[in-house]
Parts: sequence; C-alpha cells; structure tokens
Amino acid sequence: MSTLHGRSFLKEVDFTKDELQELLELAGALKIAKHAGDDYPRLRGQNIALIFEKSSTRTRCAFEVAAHDQGAHVTYLDPSGSQMGHKESVADTAAVLGRMFDAIEYRGSEQAHVEELARCAGVPVFNGLTNEWHPTQMLADLMTMQEHTASPHEPLRYAFVGDGRYNMGRSLLVTGAIMGADVRLVTPAELRPPQDVIELAERLAEHSGARITITDEPDGVEGVEFVHTDVWVSMGEPKAVWAERATLLQPFQVNRALLERTGNPAVKFMHCLPAFHDAGTTLGAEMAAATGMTDGLEVTDEVFRSPASIVFDQAENRLHTIKAVLVATLGQPS
Repeated sequence: MSTLHGRSFLKEVDFTKDELQELLELAGALKIAKHAGDDYPRLRGQNIALIFEKSSTRTRCAFEVAAHDQGAHVTYLDPSGSQMGHKESVADTAAVLGRMFDAIEYRGSEQAHVEELARCAGVPVFNGLTNEWHPTQMLADLMTMQEHTASPHEPLRYAFVGDGRYNMGRSLLVTGAIMGADVRLVTPAELRPPQDVIELAERLAEHSGARITITDEPDGVEGVEFVHTDVWVSMGEPKAVWAERATLLQPFQVNRALLERTGNPAVKFMHCLPAFHDAGTTLGAEMAAATGMTDGLEVTDEVFRSPASIVFDQAENRLHTIKAVLVATLGQPS
C-alpha cells in the first residue's frame, strides 16, 4: 500500500473508496494474524505521540495495542500532559513533536487543530475524533458491516438515527457516499448536519452511485441492514440541555419497535460507545433522573443486549482498522 505511505488521515475524504477498501482488506488480514498469534511487527523503532484532549477508552487502547503489536512505542499526552493550546500554539507543538515522533494521533474538539497539526508537523497525523469527523471509527464500522452483511456483493444499507449534527452522523453520511452505500440519516429537522456537509455527501454520491436520504421520519429505517446511533448529549455539553434533547429525540430512540420498522428480522444494531442503555453508571443514572427515561436514552437495554447488537465486534474492530492505518502509512513501502 505504498500510495498511503507517509499520508495523514484527518477526515474520511482523505482517502478514495479504493484506498478505504484496501485498508479494510489489510485490517482483515491483520485481524486473522492477531487471532492466530502470528502478528508480524512492521513498525519497529517508530514512535507515535497520542494527544488526547478528550477522554477515551476504545481509541486510546486501540492505538496503544496496535502500535505495541507492530513494535512501535507510544507517548500518551492527556490534557494536563501537554502545553498545546495553553502555553504553546498548535503549530509550535506540531513543530516540536514532528522532530521527535514518526506520527501523531489527536483526539479533541476542533477539526482545525488536527488540520494544523498535519500542516506543521511534517509527519503523518491521525484524527482520533473531533467534533466534526471520526474517520478511524468509520473504518471499524465499515469492517463490522462487511463482516455481518447478508449481501456482500451489494451496496451496504444502513441508517444513523439520532442527532445528525456531530461527528457520527456526518461521518456515516459522507463515508456511505464515498463507498456507494444506501445511507439514511434519520434525525429531527433541527439536528440535521450543516448544509455544506450534505452538499459534500451529495457530490460524492453522484460519483459513487450512493443513495443519500435525510429524513425526520423514523420510518426512514425501512429496509436497512444496520441501524447506528450515538449518545444524545455530546462531551462538553451542559446538563441544562439533557431534558430538552431527550424530549426532541425520544421518537428516535433505538428500541424494539424501531428495529421492527426496518422490516428486516436480521437487522443489526451498532453504536460507537459508550452508550446510555441503562442507569447503571454514574452519568447514566444522572441522565435517567433528569429525563425520566429509565430504560436507556438513545438505545434501550433490551436492544443493546439483544442478539441484534454487534457493538462489541464493532469495538474490537477499532484495533484492527487502526493497526491497518498505522501499517499502511508508517510501514516501509514495498
């Protein structure tokens, strides 16, 4: 995959459909090798900086394990472990880290920050999540859907249900447009993604043959193979929005009735996690008390724990797809 060597991955449109598919095939091979205990290290002697301005379980663990499996070393920088944005500019931080590390991962709020890191670092930069885009999650989602699809030679058919303004709604829309999928965004009209994102998806769909649907009707899920959702309140939003957001989105909760609207008895449920599917966590209990929704917010516990749920396959695939990105961009080109 010499065409990807030395490149950054900042948003989904950085790579073409063929390049994304090549990464998925590489991830599949790496997954087989990992499970067989035959993972060959291709990144010996490389060092990767992991900048986390937002907390993480799956993204951090996936990058760390992927790097270690491939013989690379990582340095984890949490919000208190770096001066970036506080006493030092993003550009200056990038210039320093680019002289010490072979690559940089960034997880934070602003897409502009990861873009500036890539401009100034001189090494590949990977977006672990921003408010706008979540490209490494998209690779894991594509891999998981391809593994579970009943029709591997036909376009994927999936819906995202919930708040369409932020990274998961945007990314699933644009990624589906790149890949030629039948992708639906089922969201209240007030929570549609920005118009420029919709227009980007429409342009990509013209090229790929994708079918793009944006609707505020829950019946928009009819005929899909996969139903995605995400939390209704994003990191950093105040508690004051919880009850109002829950009232607006309650008709879009992924419950048994919504899955039945697909008309597909084999439909699968997906979530990037963590999920508020019960009141068993501190924040989950607070949200349940504030909203009066005691059996989950964006998804019910019944659906989350049902045979339809493939969320933990999806979570594992973060490792294999992130490893593919590291190998393809940092490994020695053949």
